[in-house]
Amino acid sequence: MNSPPIRIALLAYPGVQTLDLVGPLDAFDAANGVQAGAYAVATVTVDGEPFLSESRLKITPDCTLDETAPIDTLIVPGGAGLRVPAVTAAVSAAIARHAPRCRRVVSICTGIYGVAPTGLLDGCRVTTHWRHAADVTRRFPALAVDCDKIYIQQGCFYTAAGVSAAIDVSLALIQEDYGSRVSLAVARELVVYIKRSGGQRQFSVPLQFQVKAGDRFADLAAWIVAHLREELTVEGLAARVSLSARQFTRRFNETFGQSPAELIQALRLDAARDHLLETNAPIESIAVAVGFRSDDVFRRAFDRRFGLTPTEYRARFFAE
Repeated sequence: MNSPPIRIALLAYPGVQTLDLVGPLDAFDAANGVQAGAYAVATVTVDGEPFLSESRLKITPDCTLDETAPIDTLIVPGGAGLRVPAVTAAVSAAIARHAPRCRRVVSICTGIYGVAPTGLLDGCRVTTHWRHAADVTRRFPALAVDCDKIYIQQGCFYTAAGVSAAIDVSLALIQEDYGSRVSLAVARELVVYIKRSGGQRQFSVPLQFQVKAGDRFADLAAWIVAHLREELTVEGLAARVSLSARQFTRRFNETFGQSPAELIQALRLDAARDHLLETNAPIESIAVAVGFRSDDVFRRAFDRRFGLTPTEYRARFFAE
């Protein structure tokens, strides 16, 4: 006999961030394609009326939150609308009524503005979109805000960073419910580049590198990321930007706050993490693929940076 579907309610409102809402909808729909009847998902609001998302997509909810069947998981997407006082008050009151009867409560991005006023997250470590982390910290001092994580689980509460992290936390919920086979199948169906663990950073090392690069090093930043397997010498990199090795090293340190060798190693180790989680390649092959000439040097560098060997990292986070 098949188990009944897990009931999920996405609590929307005028001005919801569209991807925060439809990303989880598509993820759970894809899970139903892998395992029939896995989820019953409803888009609900406080009043049951049609509304416009932040990007002005007109959405008609299935029903009001009060009209739904018993809910297993309540998800609160983010959006500018939730920072409108009247909307915040109505959504928070609805969450406070229903959350105690739910197995899980999930805040995506600035959905935390609806959950935090209930007091349910007091004392919890939480995350949100990096742009709003300081404001959330100021408004809700009882929360321990970590703006560097993709998502955080604290007991029955999940909080997630912005936009694309809605997919990451949805995959985590699917894995919790049905295991890695289903969650990885959903990730492939959605063409997600990699199923990221919650402990990974909102900003990858390559993205931080390219953001800081500015005009002078912009093309070089992209080139280095694409050529990590090659031997990257200071002299060769300096020649690409028409500087002497000495000038290049000085300006590089001024721009990035570290030497070329330090940043290149960080980029290689970040790439290695992706290889560990998205392939079954041997450690020795991954070391070569990201530019280490010795797998022993790679293992020691990886352990120094992440506090785990490559094998331990793969075992821990591939199954997360």
